[in-house]
Amino acid sequence: MKRSKMAGSVLGIFTLYSLLVFYIGWNGWVWLETVFQFQYPGLYALIVGFIAFAYFLSRFGHRFSIFRMIGSYWMAILQYAILLLPIVNILVIMSTYGFSIPLETSIFWSGYLTIFIFFMIFAYGTFNAHSPVVRRYDIHIPKKAGPFKQLRIAMASDMHFGTLSGKAHLRRLVKGVNELNPDLILLPGDIIDDDPEPFIRKNMGEVMKQLKAPLGVFGVLGNHEYYGGKIPRFIEQMEKINIKILLDEAIEIEEGFYVIGRKDRTEKNRLKLNDLLTGLDPARPLLLMDHQPYGLDEARAHGIDLMVSGHTHRGQMAPNHLITKKMYELDWGYLKKGLLHVIVSSGFGFWGPPIRIGSRSEIVQIDIRFD
Repeated sequence: MKRSKMAGSVLGIFTLYSLLVFYIGWNGWVWLETVFQFQYPGLYALIVGFIAFAYFLSRFGHRFSIFRMIGSYWMAILQYAILLLPIVNILVIMSTYGFSIPLETSIFWSGYLTIFIFFMIFAYGTFNAHSPVVRRYDIHIPKKAGPFKQLRIAMASDMHFGTLSGKAHLRRLVKGVNELNPDLILLPGDIIDDDPEPFIRKNMGEVMKQLKAPLGVFGVLGNHEYYGGKIPRFIEQMEKINIKILLDEAIEIEEGFYVIGRKDRTEKNRLKLNDLLTGLDPARPLLLMDHQPYGLDEARAHGIDLMVSGHTHRGQMAPNHLITKKMYELDWGYLKKGLLHVIVSSGFGFWGPPIRIGSRSEIVQIDIRFD
């Protein structure tokens, strides 16, 4: 019964997706035929079909990485075409039948206007994705932290290093983080994009190991490390470059405070938060990394002082941020709940298209003052 329901859902999604692809392709065909008298419908359908399903084809292995790139950009085209084309179609109908403008003229100019809008979206979105900014937060934790009166943390999440988020973007991360002169670096999940093989093949570890902080570099698993299915391989690569991945464990930092790292909630058997805190001194600051920003009330109830997360990308491409705002109590930025400070990053990298609209790639600087 469950399998039949799943098969029905997959078929329904596939049908809906195919209809959307047909709608977008039909609009393109009408414009090409009208403006350029293009007369090869079979070739056109083949090209559109390949582009629309390229991302799925890329799942067959790293040799198909070019398919992943094409398919990723198609995701952006798909989203904004769904938003723009119905408006364009209505304008064509209104201009033709309401203002007696020839149909060919309406199609001609509406097509070029659509292309111009897409060009602006891609140009602006590419700039936002590849020009990271630093978000700064100053917080106060009313606890003693051993020898530490203050602490500077550099935090970056959702780098998705691999095929599209490559060495050049990694260099931006290393440069931006090291310029902050942090005491501690935290990487709360989705460090790689599914499979670690592109990260290894591009020798990206040689660049990433240049991240420097006297108190260490720590990370946790995100959902995409699970999707890749090669977590031991990923952890091995991180260990080689002195990045400690915390797997439901807590680390005491120079008898001053604790860094606690949870497995992603994709892991159904991950420890409960209260089990992670067993044996820790609650009088010391408790800093928690949890990839997905859920369980804020639970963290507050258990005395966590700072919780850092990512995962949401702040929707990455507007208006998706309206969805993430509904899904999460905090989908981006800062929130204080009692004595708990929560910071959620929009991420340094990107998933799918290397495009950000309504969000920016970011590094987070957190300056903590202790009592």
